[in-house]
Amino acid sequence: MHGYIPRAAEKKILRTLTRSPAVAILGPRQCGKSTLAKRIIADTPAIYLDLQDRVDRNKLSEPELFFDRYRDRLICLDEIQLIPEFFSVLRSEIDRDRRPGRFLILGSASRDLLKQSTESLAGRIAYMDLTPFLLKEMTEELTWSDLWLRGGFPESALANNDADSFSWRLDFIRTFMERDIPNLGFHIPVPVMERLWLLLAHYHGQTVNYHKLAAAVDIAIPTLKKYLAILEQTYMIRQLPPAMTNLKKRLVKSPKIYLRDSGILHALLDIEEYDFLLANPVAGASWEGFVIENIIAEHERFRPSFLRTSNGAEVDLLLERGGDLHLFECKLSKAPKPSRGFYELIKFMKPKSARLIAPVDEAYKIQSGIQVCPLGDLEL
Repeated sequence: MHGYIPRAAEKKILRTLTRSPAVAILGPRQCGKSTLAKRIIADTPAIYLDLQDRVDRNKLSEPELFFDRYRDRLICLDEIQLIPEFFSVLRSEIDRDRRPGRFLILGSASRDLLKQSTESLAGRIAYMDLTPFLLKEMTEELTWSDLWLRGGFPESALANNDADSFSWRLDFIRTFMERDIPNLGFHIPVPVMERLWLLLAHYHGQTVNYHKLAAAVDIAIPTLKKYLAILEQTYMIRQLPPAMTNLKKRLVKSPKIYLRDSGILHALLDIEEYDFLLANPVAGASWEGFVIENIIAEHERFRPSFLRTSNGAEVDLLLERGGDLHLFECKLSKAPKPSRGFYELIKFMKPKSARLIAPVDEAYKIQSGIQVCPLGDLEL
């Protein structure tokens, strides 16, 4: 496993451990959670348990005795989603001793999927999402085009070459379907999940048509929605909701669907090299998803959505917080031009900022207060 971890993530978690009894780092499998945790605990008295390991899991068979023995150490529990029932035990232990920095918990599932934790540890735990590498974290390691092609998973992003990166992603996809989903207690036939994931890759950046998608996979609509929820709660896809607005226009009300990691998207579509990506019809939608993931991760306190009217005017991403609106349009062009619909929506919505995110070298302003920005220039 590559050992590169951005310092900003490490500092943020260390700060949180000074004020909360338990910190949970959640994110997709293989995104660097364990590497980050091991670096954090290297400089402090700690004990690390990998709950995928049967021997480590057995050490918790008498949890009160285990906690008594290691009460003076930071206890790190990796892959906590494998024993979600353990959260009720943690609650009792934290209520006995609420000192900050007692537990560091790692999980490859969202807090929605770990419902026991949100019910049992409310007010006792701080949650932090760890994404695969973002562009701002990798400016000294990779070019934006390499990160876009390979995606942000460390083993893929930092592979020796594109072929090794591609092979790693194919293995990841197979392991996720055959092992990770069953480990979470879901029994989904691998061929069905494989067909769905490939279809979602072709639907990347489009609004969801549940009837059409369910028919293509040959499953019922409720089953489709359940499978989509599982992929979303394991950080594989994002369903970007439509904006709630009082514009006097008919709006598209279905969410847009994206594969969250561009490298996984390209592996599913058999796109191995950058030149092939640029020549592929999915390139524009892939760039859009890559940009949106980076923006949302960097501005996690904002509410993200998109906006599309029935006549086709669209905002690819709208961020809202405290009444302030920021609009984004994604353009895979060195000389990007806003669409007419983007101008129209700016006029109606009067946002605090409006930006075109494009693969340009530096930011510059164009008419109507719209700024063209490279992906690395995202400060609001």
